[in-house]
Amino acid sequence: MAQLAQLLRIRLASEQAKARQTISPTILPTISPQGSSGDGDLLTANGLSSQPLGATRGEFNSPSKSAPLVGTATLELADLPLHQQIVRFAQLAKGAGCQELKLLPLFLLRGVHVMEDIPWQVSLAQQKLGSEMVIHLLPHLGANPALVRLLRNQWAKLDGDAKILLSHGTSRPGVQEETGAVANQLGAVAADWSVQPSLWEQVSIIANSGAKRIAILAYFLFEGRITDAIAQMLLEIQQKFPQVQLNLGKPIGVSEALVDLIMDGIRQQ
Repeated sequence: MAQLAQLLRIRLASEQAKARQTISPTILPTISPQGSSGDGDLLTANGLSSQPLGATRGEFNSPSKSAPLVGTATLELADLPLHQQIVRFAQLAKGAGCQELKLLPLFLLRGVHVMEDIPWQVSLAQQKLGSEMVIHLLPHLGANPALVRLLRNQWAKLDGDAKILLSHGTSRPGVQEETGAVANQLGAVAADWSVQPSLWEQVSIIANSGAKRIAILAYFLFEGRITDAIAQMLLEIQQKFPQVQLNLGKPIGVSEALVDLIMDGIRQQ
């Protein structure tokens, strides 16, 4: 998260500089220059038991006269609940001259966290802040149609006769259909970690159909406990189907392409 936030600050600063050189800057509103009105941007994600990116929970950069104000917060495994993290960042943003705060959920699926938990936490934060700061809750990252293009690039790194898009899964109605639609665009079938259809089921069906190589793309943002568990499960599945080569791809991870998606998101109002 820390690395991702830093890349976003660099990109925002670059666009600020370009906007100042144009007659009618329309690319992006001015982001939190100290002493003038603007926006602060807060990325929120699920908590990770390990922090491979060297992130600190609830990390905010100090305001400066030129640097964009970008912070990160987590829904779980943080010292403070999300709404308190939001209030803390909003107070920092207010001190830098900001009047509005954009919050972008770094989630791929429209599950309970996105539809219930985060909006509730945002409402608590807004109640605490009152009229001194307006919070704009943006659509979650997975709602961006351009995500499919990023996933296609991920597929290009994998070898397989058949493809499985493996997501966390959720029991919330309609989400599996959305994941299935993404998988269809990628020429893959969908599997879920927490609900049916499982990875075991889909590998079994594909293996019994005669495929010799199966590419499995982990539909996750970052590595963590679940992706580690998936890799372990895949070893067990491989023993069950020794005639099939199983190739597991990495999660999306931090990249300029991911920053592009986030930039698309924070441009929305």
